[in-house]
Amino acid sequence: MSGRLDGRVALVTGASSGIGEATALGLAQEGAKVAIAARRRDRLEGLAAKLTALGAEPLVLVADLADEAEAARVVADAEAHYGRLDILVNNAGVMYLEPVEEADLGRWRHMLELNVLSLIASTQAALPGMRVRRDGHIVNISSTAGRVANPNAAAYSATKFGVVAFSEALRREVYQHNIRVTVIEPGVVETELRDHIGHATTKDNLNAWANSMRQLQSVDVADAIVFCVSRPSHVNINEVLMRPTDQER
Repeated sequence: MSGRLDGRVALVTGASSGIGEATALGLAQEGAKVAIAARRRDRLEGLAAKLTALGAEPLVLVADLADEAEAARVVADAEAHYGRLDILVNNAGVMYLEPVEEADLGRWRHMLELNVLSLIASTQAALPGMRVRRDGHIVNISSTAGRVANPNAAAYSATKFGVVAFSEALRREVYQHNIRVTVIEPGVVETELRDHIGHATTKDNLNAWANSMRQLQSVDVADAIVFCVSRPSHVNINEVLMRPTDQER
C-alpha cells in the first residue's frame, strides 16, 4: 500500500496491544514497512497478519523490552532485516500506581527499566544508522503524568517526566544530523495499561475517574503519531500533549 510513508521502515515497541498496535496499523496504512516488538508472540502474530494484508512486510520481534540488551537487539534485527530504520516508536511501558509508603520497589524498578532505560537503549541502538543516513525520526511515548504529578503516581510520573526531559535533550543533540524527535503525551486512553495496577483502591478510583469521561482511543494517539512522522523533513513536531475533552488535569 502506498501513502505518505511509502518506502519508510518503522519499528514499534510494545506493539501487542493498545497504542502500539494501533500505531503499527496506522504506519502500515500509510505505506511503511513495520517491525513489531513485544513479549506476547500470539498477539504479535495476529497483528502481523493484519499488517501483511496492508502490504507492510511485517517483522515479528519477540522480546522482553525491560532488558536493555533486548531493547537494543530488536533495533539491530529490524535494521538487518530491512537494511535501514527510519522511524522508531518507543511505546513499551507499564504503569504501577500505589502510595509511596506502600510501594513495592521491585515493581518500581521494573517500571523504570521498561519506561525509561529500555527507551534509552533502543534509541542508542537506532542513532548510528540514522546519523549516517542523515535521516530518522524517534517518537517517545510519555503521558500527561509527565506534566502533572498526582498522588499514588510518584514513580510512574517520575518515569514519564524523565521521558519528556530525555526527548528534549536528545532532540538538541541530534537535530544537526537531520534526526527528528517527538514526545507524545496522551491523557486518559482506553487501553490495557490500567490492568497493571495492583493497589486495589487506586485502581478503582482511577477506573471510576476514567469511566466518567469520553476516553481517548488508541487510534486517536496513533493518528497523532502518524501525522508527526509524515511531515516534510524540515518540520519536527517536538511535542504533542493531548487529552480527552472531558479531562481537566
